[in-house]
Amino acid sequence: MRSLFPVTDLTTTGPAAPDREWSLDELAEAYAYPAELTADPSAGLAAGTPWLRANMVSTLDGAAQHDGRSQPISCAADMRIFGTLRGLADVVIAGAETVRLEGYRPARAREAFAARRAAAGQGPAPAVAVVTGSMDLDFSLPLFTEPLVPTLVLTGAGAPADRIAAARKAGAEVVIAGDGARVDPARAVRELAGRGLTRQLTEGGPRLLGQFVAAGVLDELCLTISPMLTAGDAQRIAGGPGVAVPERFFLASLLEEAGFLFTRYRRTDS
Repeated sequence: MRSLFPVTDLTTTGPAAPDREWSLDELAEAYAYPAELTADPSAGLAAGTPWLRANMVSTLDGAAQHDGRSQPISCAADMRIFGTLRGLADVVIAGAETVRLEGYRPARAREAFAARRAAAGQGPAPAVAVVTGSMDLDFSLPLFTEPLVPTLVLTGAGAPADRIAAARKAGAEVVIAGDGARVDPARAVRELAGRGLTRQLTEGGPRLLGQFVAAGVLDELCLTISPMLTAGDAQRIAGGPGVAVPERFFLASLLEEAGFLFTRYRRTDS
């Protein structure tokens, strides 16, 4: 990373930071969750208030994907931040379509975050939680059969019973987070927090992020702005019905490398 601008220093005109790569420890400090969160309800404490952050990438003209995937508009530094955000989270939440398109695999334990996670009372790796109403997932994939931490499947009470049984047979933990066939985004956040998973990270896709935005439960957006133009009709980072009144977020930090901007916005009341 070439430069890190805390929000209070955005107008500074001093010399640029040295041209060097930020360490994972520095990135972990820059992207730390609020210190008051607790991820260990077994300690006799309340499960704590959840903090939901999203990590997305967008081109200059608003495309969140190219040819259906985010990787072509990303970069090495973006992937380092991607790994850092996962290394700090209790749970990674993704929609079923994103799991299919991006070829999701289980989150892995990383030595670089081991001490930090242990000190925070976290397990060796975050759980992955897949949001699906239809349960249209391949439960023979490693995400379900080989996770370090059991994968969670968030679905509605009206989901097909045979698919729920197949998920459980594969070793996944099924979490009911809706009264009908669909998942209630706010309830999904609460259900995860009730399991001690308060440091929450969603990686989309756009439809799921749009649902979290509409439900008013997104606390923070980590958005990479890619210096690329794609045109076309690719999705934005958030899709679905619009909100009645736009919600204001404030800029918490800004990093830059090779024209990529790595922004972090927080909701004004968080």
